[in-house]
Amino acid sequence: MDKGKIAQAQDSYLEDVMQNNSMSRWLSPLMAFCVSFLIIVTLASSVGIQIDRQLDFWLLWLGTMLILALPVVYLEVALAKRTKTSALNALSSLTRDADASQKWRIAGWLAVIFIPFLSGAMLSNIGGLLIAQTGLALNGQLLFIVLAVIAFGLSFLPRQILVLLSAVGVIVSLILSNVFGTALQPWHVTSIEFREWGNATVLALVASGLGMGLYWQTLFAQQQESASRSALPVWIAQLVAVVAFGFFAVSNQIPAYTTTFATVVVTALLIQLAREQLVQRQISVIIQFTVLLVALLIWAIPDVAHIFNIVLMLWGLVICLIYSIFVGWIMKISHLRKAMNFSSEAIYNLWRIAVRIILPLSIVVAMVSVIGQFL
Repeated sequence: MDKGKIAQAQDSYLEDVMQNNSMSRWLSPLMAFCVSFLIIVTLASSVGIQIDRQLDFWLLWLGTMLILALPVVYLEVALAKRTKTSALNALSSLTRDADASQKWRIAGWLAVIFIPFLSGAMLSNIGGLLIAQTGLALNGQLLFIVLAVIAFGLSFLPRQILVLLSAVGVIVSLILSNVFGTALQPWHVTSIEFREWGNATVLALVASGLGMGLYWQTLFAQQQESASRSALPVWIAQLVAVVAFGFFAVSNQIPAYTTTFATVVVTALLIQLAREQLVQRQISVIIQFTVLLVALLIWAIPDVAHIFNIVLMLWGLVICLIYSIFVGWIMKISHLRKAMNFSSEAIYNLWRIAVRIILPLSIVVAMVSVIGQFL
């Protein structure tokens, strides 16, 4: 495909987004709930919280959702409103406006490659869970490849269909897990350990799909709305996903099948979002497919999941760290003040403190915690 056709596809996509402004109001929160819930479900075993219902850890997790995830959601909304385009395409103009080095644009590339890598992790983990719960005599790598191929094919469906199918799959899985699943462990209190901060931060940021430009793509059409009207529904949906996970357990064949279905559809949605960012950046189709498929199918390599899970958590945290430093310290204050459109200067200053100081320090501490768990 030549540059003219790529540019035409980009213009067509942007026109569709702007024409579906009303649709994006419900699409973003619904997508946030489905994506967050299924990333949590598939990553939970990696951080050891699939079944253990520790009340202290859940409160810590909810705390990180407030002090870390909420500022990042606002960050994405502000950048979307200012640039009026998706993340990968926007970083070129953002760095120029800030008179910053082009090296900061690496955040967009790290994010767009991370999306299919994350999708591969989800499919690999859910495939292993499906085999464990159903007793299927299947090779794990073969099952993963089948699921990955199906997800890649489904990624060409319209986004509304993928979001609706994801919602149906998640809701059915939640219901069936409580109908057919075994009784969950009672809530209990334990002492808080240092490693739990890293796990909670990973779940609040990486498992919420933040820093990848996912919500950026569906929020930049809502140009006339205040930051809170765009950001809070997404954050609340992510918070509901956290609460829903507290009452979820895949401990029966039927919930395992429905959760696998929902995961395949959500990964198809993620792949579609990553591909659209590459299209808007006018990347050739061959390179698009190569980037997406290599990052996705690399999880088919045997006996590397335990290593890749560590890379996944650190990679996701690094993306959020780069954005927090760039927005908090490199961009000019005036560039985001109008886009945020907060009701008071005090709220804006609190957000800025969170992005400049609290978020970077918390992410660095979380990275130390993640690395320490696997040394």
